[in-house]
Amino acid sequence: MNGASGLKARIQSGELVAGTMALEFFVPGLPAIAAAAGAEFILLDMEHTGTSFETMRMLCAACRGLSIAPIIRVPTTEYSLIARALDIGAHGVMVPMVNTEEQARLIASCAHYPPAGHRGAAFGIAHDDYLPGSPVEKIAQAAARTLIIAQIESPQGVENAEAIAAVPGIDVLWVGHFDLSNFMGIPGQFDHPDFEAALSHVGRSARANGKAAGLMAGDLGWSKRVRELGYSVIAQGVDGAHYQNSVAAALKTLRTL
Repeated sequence: MNGASGLKARIQSGELVAGTMALEFFVPGLPAIAAAAGAEFILLDMEHTGTSFETMRMLCAACRGLSIAPIIRVPTTEYSLIARALDIGAHGVMVPMVNTEEQARLIASCAHYPPAGHRGAAFGIAHDDYLPGSPVEKIAQAAARTLIIAQIESPQGVENAEAIAAVPGIDVLWVGHFDLSNFMGIPGQFDHPDFEAALSHVGRSARANGKAAGLMAGDLGWSKRVRELGYSVIAQGVDGAHYQNSVAAALKTLRTL
């Protein structure tokens, strides 16, 4: 197991864990670049990108030996997506649109081996670094490493946040802020009192159940805001925006020379 294997334990301890998200630049060097920048995890998106498992497999392999944990956001709650993402080497999965306790229980079951779940077993492959060893030990290692992030993105999810957080195997409640505001009927109105109340409720629900709360922060203002609400797992920005903002700033300065 590489140096990122302690990520879940650190999240469970309540420490600030900082990473980043990728939707565009799925190239072999991306994990090393993110790790060199200090990211502790990288969220690799399959929900909005149409990216294949073959590409995800390459990116997970590129994380091997680095101090960065690959986490795949699958498109939906489905066994074949969740289990496959873990089998190709992801240290965890993020699942969008988690609305009920029953859905959360299904997700946890898909991600864990018996008796905790119903994940099918194949050992000596990508997820255990192709190493020989005892299946009993490998199952225990997987349980200690596998991180499950449930995205709260609807009023129903907010309403059920406490029940979702209470499900064994769910590690992080993650607010999908754009979708949540959309489904609340206040798209992009992140200062709206109803949105602020939802954001606070999700954070409290997570902490009350010994879980972490997370969010993808587009800027440091967002990070400060959610840190004050007790959120401890933060993806600071997304690859395309980082690139665009950096180029825009450089060109603006260039034109003043």
